Amino acid sequence: MSKKRVSINEFGAATKELFGTLDVTKANMNTVSATYNICIPTKCKYAEKVSENPVTYRLPVTDEVSAPLKAQELVAPVSPAPVSAPTSNEVEMPTPTAARTSATALDTTISFIPKTDKSFVSWGNVTDIKRILKSRLFFPIYLTGMSGNGKTFGIEQICAMLGREMIRVNFTAETDEDDLFGGFRLVNGETVFQYGPVVEAMKRGAVLLLDEIDLGSSKIMALQSVLEGKGYFIKKRAEWIEPADGFTIIATANTKGKGSDDGRFIGTNVMNEAFLDRFSVTMYQPYPSEAIEKKILTKAAESFGIASESLGKFIPNLTMWGDIIRKTFEEGGVDEIISTRRLVDIIKSYSIFGDRGKAIKMAIERFDDETRESFMSLYEKIDAGIATDAASEVTDEVADESDWDDEDSDA
Repeated sequence: MSKKRVSINEFGAATKELFGTLDVTKANMNTVSATYNICIPTKCKYAEKVSENPVTYRLPVTDEVSAPLKAQELVAPVSPAPVSAPTSNEVEMPTPTAARTSATALDTTISFIPKTDKSFVSWGNVTDIKRILKSRLFFPIYLTGMSGNGKTFGIEQICAMLGREMIRVNFTAETDEDDLFGGFRLVNGETVFQYGPVVEAMKRGAVLLLDEIDLGSSKIMALQSVLEGKGYFIKKRAEWIEPADGFTIIATANTKGKGSDDGRFIGTNVMNEAFLDRFSVTMYQPYPSEAIEKKILTKAAESFGIASESLGKFIPNLTMWGDIIRKTFEEGGVDEIISTRRLVDIIKSYSIFGDRGKAIKMAIERFDDETRESFMSLYEKIDAGIATDAASEVTDEVADESDWDDEDSDA
């Protein structure tokens, strides 16, 4: 259903009816447009700014009282006040179209319980998070840690174990209130309000996973009341959403909300302290130990159809290789890191190509030449049983390249 073009007076009448004033924000104008299915007149662009916090504009109507078309004559608002049954002296008002008054109903035939993955290994924060989710209390968690160490996978599998529904939202710089809570969508030629993932999770009493939340912009502040365990008012529908029993939130991030000083996680933002303070706990997830990582890779190999005994020392060599590189990274010796996810991908690649060297080379191909060569050289030394001073060797190789660069710049 296309929006109707109206004059500034008609738009002003609708605005006055909805907000009781002609002094409104741009967000208010959008709400009027969505509620009455009308276009925002061009003249609104030239509205006078009357306040700064929030930025408010006065609609330039020419005749507020005698506007040629009253708001009631436009499309009925989304959630009109209930009308009592007419008496003999009353005229029954027409019922607004379902497309404007209804929202997509909660589909209880769909389950959001994740599937169990037999390759999952329980470690780290799993016990604590499982205990929190099992309590069914509202207890928002902020889970931070380096990329590829199983944060999201772990939450998913905990929900699978407990039979808890989980709804995931992946954040970007463009994620806004409509993406989170819902908005009007065109469905079969009709404009219908569709609930967003946050509302869906609230109504179901599900676990809401806010993935990579530190990539979000300041628009995530719309989640403030939800993070307090309270309800949320959908302005476009004039509807109050109350969270069902069991609803809670887990956010994952690569930073602790302070941004990425070293530029490793480009796009992450410094987050509002009041927003972060609404999380009941912050948990840090490191990379797993070598022993745990061996179990993870062994189970992964089995899930890819590889018998672990046929791998020989491949898995122990990979975990040692990854551990040495991570320690060197923490000491500032190298700029790249090998995540658990990358090691699993190497095992998967080996299951496809049957070539260990090729699987490793393909996994580190995106690194610069010096780093790639030093990492490959390190693995070859480990595979040959020469791993006594491998950490210093990988550092020295990269350092030697840097020394050459310095000499060139001095020349």
